[in-house]
Amino acid sequence: MVTAAPIIRHDTGATARLRKHARRLFRFEHAIALLVCAIAPFVFQNWGLGIDSLDPQAINSASATFIAIVLGGWVLSRLSSLPGIQRSAGILPTYAIAFGIVVGTILVLRIPYTRWMLLYGFVTSLCWYYVVALFRREPLELGFVPGGWGERLSGLGGVRLHRLKPDSSVEALHAIAVDMRIDHSDYWEARLADFALAGVPIYNAKDLHESLTGRTDLEHLSENNLGGLGPLVAFQQIKSALDRMIAVPALVVFAPLLLITAIAIKLDSPGPAFFRQERMGFRGRIFKVYKFRTMRDVSSPEALVNQLMTQEGDERITRIGRFLRRCRIDELPQILNILRGEMSWIGPRPEAVGLSEWYQRELPFYRYRHIVYPGITGWAQVNQGHVTGIDDIRMKLQYDFYYIRNFSIWLDLVIIARTLLTMLSGFGHK
Repeated sequence: MVTAAPIIRHDTGATARLRKHARRLFRFEHAIALLVCAIAPFVFQNWGLGIDSLDPQAINSASATFIAIVLGGWVLSRLSSLPGIQRSAGILPTYAIAFGIVVGTILVLRIPYTRWMLLYGFVTSLCWYYVVALFRREPLELGFVPGGWGERLSGLGGVRLHRLKPDSSVEALHAIAVDMRIDHSDYWEARLADFALAGVPIYNAKDLHESLTGRTDLEHLSENNLGGLGPLVAFQQIKSALDRMIAVPALVVFAPLLLITAIAIKLDSPGPAFFRQERMGFRGRIFKVYKFRTMRDVSSPEALVNQLMTQEGDERITRIGRFLRRCRIDELPQILNILRGEMSWIGPRPEAVGLSEWYQRELPFYRYRHIVYPGITGWAQVNQGHVTGIDDIRMKLQYDFYYIRNFSIWLDLVIIARTLLTMLSGFGHK
C-alpha cells in the first residue's frame, strides 16, 4: 500500500507579486517610450500654438510613432517568448519592421507627416529599449529537481541554479526544471503539483536545456521526435514563394555591388569572378551553388585534398576574398539559387557534396537537416560561425535541428538581425 504524500503549501502570493511586478515594469517601459518618443516631439513641434492651430502633420507623425511603438511592443513580447532568444536580440528587427509598416502605410495613403518626428521616434525608441534591456539583464533564477537531465543544467550562462529539496522555498524562482522521463517519489509528485497549482512554471529539463542553449540535443530518434521534425509542406511552399518575391527586387538593388565586386575579383587575381560548387540541398537534391570566388586556383595534390575545407588563415584566400568573406558579400550570388527555388534566405547552410557524404557517415541524423531548404544565412552561422571539425559539426547540427523544430517568422527575424551584426563584426569567418 502506497502512502499518499502530504500536501505541502507555500506562499502562492509571492509568485503573483512577481508577475504583477513584471507587468508593471512592462507598462512603465512603454509609457516612458510613448512619452519621450511620440508625445515630447509633438509638444515641441506645437509649442506656443493654440489648440485650434495644432500642426496636422505633427498629429499624424505622433500618431504613427505611437502605433509603431505599441505594435513593436507586441511583436517584441512574442519574440522574447521564443526559446533561447534574448530580449535584446529582437529590438532592432522588431522596431525596424514596426516603423517600416507605419511609414509604408503613410506613403501609400499619401498622409502628410513630419520626417524628423518619425526619425526621432525610431532612433529614441531603439535607444530606450536597448538601455532597458541592458539594465534588466538579471540571471534566471531556476530551481531544479535532482536527477536525470536536471543535473545537466549546471554551467549555463545567465542562469542561477538552485538544487531543490522537498522543503525548499520557491518564492524567488522564475521557473522549475524537472526530468519528466524518470520516476519521482510520491512526495516529489505532490510537491510539483503544489508548485503548478500555485502558478510556478514547471518545464521538462531537457526541453529547457534546448531553450536556453538554442541547440537540440541528439540522442535517440524517438527522443528528438525527428519523425515529425519538419515544418508543414504548405508552410515551406509559402516561405519559398516569399523568398523568390524578395529575391527579385534584391537582385536589382544589389546589381551595382555585384558588378563592382566581380570587377574587383578579376583585377585582384587571375581566374573567374564566380565560383560554382555542387552542394547537398533540399531533400538531399544536389545543386550548384553560386558564390564570388575568394580563393586562388590551385592544382597541387595537397591543396586538392583539402579543397573542400577552408582552414584558419588559409593561404589560398585572396586579398579581396578575405574582405568578401568577412562581410559575407561572397554569398550574394546565391540570390540566383533562391530565384531557381534551390535555396532560401534563411536555413541550414548547404554543404559540399563530398563533405555532406562524409558527415552522413560519421554523424547519425545528419541527413535530417535536408528536410528544409538550405539558406544563405542560418541559426548555426550566427551562433557558431564556420566550422570543419567533426565535434564542431555535431554542435552545428544541434543548432540546425533547433532551427527546424522552432521554424517560424519570429526566429527568422532574430537571425536577420544577428546576421547584420555578424556582417559588421566578421564573426565566424575563415
